[in-house]
Amino acid sequence: MSRTLVPGAEQQHAEHEAPQLRCTCGVYAARSIQHLRTFGYMRFGIYGEVWLWGTVVEHEQGWRAQHAYPKNLVLPLEMLPLGMASAESWLASLAAYDCDIFVARKQQTLPLWRNQSGYDAVGLDLLVQRCNEWYARRGEERRIKPGDRLAVLGQGIAVVELADRNDVYAVLWNRIRMRIERKEICWDEQNVRWEAAAIAGTSRHISQGD
Repeated sequence: MSRTLVPGAEQQHAEHEAPQLRCTCGVYAARSIQHLRTFGYMRFGIYGEVWLWGTVVEHEQGWRAQHAYPKNLVLPLEMLPLGMASAESWLASLAAYDCDIFVARKQQTLPLWRNQSGYDAVGLDLLVQRCNEWYARRGEERRIKPGDRLAVLGQGIAVVELADRNDVYAVLWNRIRMRIERKEICWDEQNVRWEAAAIAGTSRHISQGD
């Protein structure tokens, strides 16, 4: 049973079942998607159609109900987590409602998840494309390039001058130039920087200024 307190009147009367005619309690539902857009509700994220039952109070713009359950859900594309694993985990939690799930992209609403049958091909293609684009951008961000700072452990911070397929050329202390093999360089997520072991083996100084 859905119950609520009348806002601002807790000391005037006891709890009552929702909804009540002289109260604002209950589960709200709009008459149309246009109403949601007009009043700005869509910017809050997930929306969709719902089943209403129990006591239902009708208003000009919609209803207040005692009980409600989603008939379908619509997700703005930008709400979906980046990365396929995260997106699948998030969708699995929504699929527990046993309803169809759609994704909204610009002016289109595309099927993403069909109740009892899983991913829809159209929505899955869109999800995979979005995730691939994110992985590509992330890979580009994690590609060492001229101007990046490189921590050479035990020696200091160098600045990358050139990076090719096999080697990275960097300047340490504005006077020592070095070549370091790419396989010896890694991204440190905790320190948010590129790091390389102390110069040794094939990684070596190639010139030194005055």
